[in-house]
Amino acid sequence: MVGRPVNHQRRAELLDAAVEYAAEYGFSELSWRPVAAALGVSPTTLVHHFGTKEQMLEAILGRLRERMFVATRDLAGEQPDLAAQARATWVRACDPQHAAEFRLFFAVYGRALQAPQQFAAFLEHAVAYWMSALVDAQGPDTDLATATRTATLVIATIRGLLLDLLTTGDRDRVQGAAESFLATLEHPATLEHPATLERKA
Repeated sequence: MVGRPVNHQRRAELLDAAVEYAAEYGFSELSWRPVAAALGVSPTTLVHHFGTKEQMLEAILGRLRERMFVATRDLAGEQPDLAAQARATWVRACDPQHAAEFRLFFAVYGRALQAPQQFAAFLEHAVAYWMSALVDAQGPDTDLATATRTATLVIATIRGLLLDLLTTGDRDRVQGAAESFLATLEHPATLEHPATLERKA
């Protein structure tokens, strides 16, 4: 017997609501009954639209990642350079309105490192998703190795600053450090590899 087809519009609505729930309560509370109760549907409805609990979590993380990327893209504008892309990423990340989303991100990150097979898709995209955007922002004239190294530094620095902010709540100190870092992106020579700088000396 063939089951009824999934209503994709309804699934998208449920998924957005599930993202809000996960951001508020954390992924450890993502079991069928509490999520269904919060969304005003039956557990059977969630199973019909998402399949398994793991598939629901994967869909939630994917939608959350999509939201972050779209919002950052809108802030950065069309064809941003590295400085604009990095600043847009930081502005979106440090916005207090989105703190719950990033607390969820770091919570899942920690869990994923302990269970890499279960969270393989999350780990695959955790760095690569932003790496591509930051490499592209450096333009076609930047060789790939240099662009990748710089993108790695930007990702690690912004995530470290964000983790500090979420941990301490010391916005003035962290924002000051972020501004100092973002200012260096306006002068790419400051990010060159030490060996390159030595050859130029």
